[in-house]
Amino acid sequence: MLDLSAFLVGSWSLHRTILSPEGQRWGEFTGSASFTPAGEVLTYGEWGTLRLGGYQGSAFRQLRYQLTGPGQAAVYFDYGDFFHELDLREGHCDTTHPCRDDLYRGEFEVLDADTWWQCWEVFGPTKNHTLRTEFRRGDSGGRGM
Repeated sequence: MLDLSAFLVGSWSLHRTILSPEGQRWGEFTGSASFTPAGEVLTYGEWGTLRLGGYQGSAFRQLRYQLTGPGQAAVYFDYGDFFHELDLREGHCDTTHPCRDDLYRGEFEVLDADTWWQCWEVFGPTKNHTLRTEFRRGDSGGRGM
């Protein structure tokens, strides 16, 4: 995949499962996402409903994808700090993000023109869980994972 912007720009439905270290479902997030271009930056926003334990409520997140080359971007949190590198030239990417004493290990994969997923495994003294997210164009909420 050489043109990351052409692939990502637009609206997506998403479904995220939140799993314990043992693989038990702790919660889920179901909603919508969009990538909006502004020069060499794609602004990512997601919004929807988070269900975690006994909690259910609205949630929102925003990231910035700074395009750095064909199929590549540096991803930043909305407050400006660096999050991770993304390289989807081969349709797959492994990456990491240190978060204080915890470590996030991320995996991204493009399945086809309308479907991609990411998985973050989080290890450390304060966080220990897995986040699996599937993105789909043109349907509501993605599939359960």
